[in-house]
Amino acid sequence: MTLDEKLQNLPSQPGCYLHKNAKGEILYVGKAKNLRNRVRQYFQNSRGLDIKTHELVVRIADFEVIVTDTEAEALILESNLVKRHKPRFNVMLKDDKAYPHLKLTVNEEFPRIFKTRRVEKDGAAYFGPYLPASLADKTVTLINREFQLRTCSDEVYDLYKRAGRPCMEYQIKRCSGPCQKDLCKPEEYREAVNDVLLLLEGKDRELAQELEERMHKASEELRFEQAAKYRDLLRTVRALSEHQKMVTMLDEDIDIFGYYREAHQLALHLFTMREGKIVGRREFYWEDVPVDNFDPAEFLGPVLEQYYTIGNYVPLEIHVPVDWDDRELLEEVLSEKRGKRVHIHDPQRGRKRELIDLVEKNAKLGFEQRFRVIKPDWKRVLAELQEALGLPGYPQRIESFDVSNIQGSENVAAMVVCEEGEMKKSEYRKFIIRSVEGADDFASMREAVSRRYTRLLREEKKLPDVVFIDGGKGQLSASAAALHEIGLADLPLVGIVKPRGRHEEISHLLVKGREDEPIFLEKTSPAMRLVRMIRDETHRFAVSYHRHRRAMRDFQSELTSIPGVGEILKERLLRNFGSLKRVSEATVAELRPFVGQKQAERIVEHFCQMKKSEDEDSSVE
Repeated sequence: MTLDEKLQNLPSQPGCYLHKNAKGEILYVGKAKNLRNRVRQYFQNSRGLDIKTHELVVRIADFEVIVTDTEAEALILESNLVKRHKPRFNVMLKDDKAYPHLKLTVNEEFPRIFKTRRVEKDGAAYFGPYLPASLADKTVTLINREFQLRTCSDEVYDLYKRAGRPCMEYQIKRCSGPCQKDLCKPEEYREAVNDVLLLLEGKDRELAQELEERMHKASEELRFEQAAKYRDLLRTVRALSEHQKMVTMLDEDIDIFGYYREAHQLALHLFTMREGKIVGRREFYWEDVPVDNFDPAEFLGPVLEQYYTIGNYVPLEIHVPVDWDDRELLEEVLSEKRGKRVHIHDPQRGRKRELIDLVEKNAKLGFEQRFRVIKPDWKRVLAELQEALGLPGYPQRIESFDVSNIQGSENVAAMVVCEEGEMKKSEYRKFIIRSVEGADDFASMREAVSRRYTRLLREEKKLPDVVFIDGGKGQLSASAAALHEIGLADLPLVGIVKPRGRHEEISHLLVKGREDEPIFLEKTSPAMRLVRMIRDETHRFAVSYHRHRRAMRDFQSELTSIPGVGEILKERLLRNFGSLKRVSEATVAELRPFVGQKQAERIVEHFCQMKKSEDEDSSVE
């Protein structure tokens, strides 16, 4: 059926539509109260289109529709389809990080709680996100200590249940022992789980009231040990309630959204308020919002639909900076999900508007921190480095060396240049180590340093103010010997020493001539950040060059193992395809212009056999 025929036969019912390109890829998923009217709008030339919609329309080659009974069902279906297919032209909800959540397995007979970074629709209750992440661990520890939910997996739980005895967690009063019938009754355990649910939902006041009532009841019934337990829990809950950071006069559950945008970048923040207290915050960022014709309503509507239709918890009120067309529809869906009436407001004045303004201030701050890199005062940083290292002059130009090899094979070195805090990539240099056999980093460093500065002297070019060497005393001594041989014994040398087995950190620095006086810089100081940046870039450049050389070696050895492929054909294939991977994936038709029909068939057959062999090997256990 052609596109025109499909347009003629569109139903006038609610549902979702999926626009596709010529390859069948889904470009956009939308919902409509009337599919016939909505989809046809995309193909009417008289309709004024914004830039983004115009780019979408010119790519549409086909579409598909899914009919639903109600518009509310269409909204939920749209959200699920967007999440599954991630269409290019839909506004995608992008969380800044996979922040940890707490998972309470209420779908199990004896629920347990633990930290997770994946929120799934599996019947469990999820709470979060927790910022900072360590707060999630502290909350789990608190719950296990005070409410004594089980911490073991289902397998361990079944093991102790069959054994007829509880584990050590019960002995140290970290678990109520639900694995044994005589230790914890199911109704007692369920009571503890309900208390944890109230705590995690931020309903501290309601939980405290229940605990107080249980305490008095137990005391009246002369169950003093149980009353003491409720008393201790009550103290814990009240102490937690007093540690909330931000308190307002509003005694409700509210989610508050605010955003800040510049050009094509946008920061959206969400503050979660429970019983009048701001208990959490979440951040979302986009780098691809349209610059022209940006409509906050068209942007925020789909974002909130995705967040709440897929999410776990729905508050009674949601405050947003702007209204949008489908707000009432989302209210209907969320009210049904919550079981109570949910309201979405865009307050224009008063206390509620002030809260939105507060969130937008935080969104602007988050925007600044994420998208704007404040340029350091490099003169001050370099002056600090000069003082810390005791250098004779201001280190305007720094050159840094590192070597890379695997047990001596493909032995290379690399050098990077930093001037006034900026990396000068056009002046980076690579060295193939020629005079060293085997894995000898000292000798390799000596050759690289010698070759670099012999050439600078010969060409009468500017020398650096200081040279960094990635390594300890051995590399530093080898480099100093190289400089001494060519008459540059006064050129400052600094070794960057790593702790054994921890390549990402820096232990200390060594200055030539003062090797017995290690220099320790504060890890967070600007000078140390500069040293770390230069060291990391040197390492990256050296390793990438080593990998390139190794790939070239593998390319050559693999190709020359094919009958009929010699040096000439090898160079021709390298020049035209660029890598062994591309040659291995090429068809006979693609290879034929460069090597002829028969040789192309041999090459394709060789890589087909190699892939078949790899598949067979991978299937063997």
